Amino acid sequence: MVVRYGIFFAAIFAALAVLIGAFAAHGLKSILSAESLAVMQTGVLYQFIHSLALLLVAVLAQSMPSRALLYASWFFIAGIVLFSGSLYVLVLTPFTPGLITPIGGSLLVLGWLSLACSAKRAQ
Repeated sequence: MVVRYGIFFAAIFAALAVLIGAFAAHGLKSILSAESLAVMQTGVLYQFIHSLALLLVAVLAQSMPSRALLYASWFFIAGIVLFSGSLYVLVLTPFTPGLITPIGGSLLVLGWLSLACSAKRAQ
């Protein structure tokens, strides 16, 4: 499950990061302030980095399946949606996501810590 869904979500999130980044750089450049563009850029960067991390987790799960890798994959998926998604909402809508952004960031950290746990347990 980690392998199939991990690769699927990693590919979708990475493709979306490219599309959102291009849209922000070309379609929104004349509309958004420099500060808002920087927030979008942060969302895209974190989304892309964690898409690659999710892909790594899926590849690792093929050779060393573990519960920690399962948790890491779900933490990365939820973290991308909440962290990057909340930054996009902040910039593109009148809504303020409040605590959703730090919760998303915390989930990304938990993903990395779960990955570390899987390496420690594999020894």
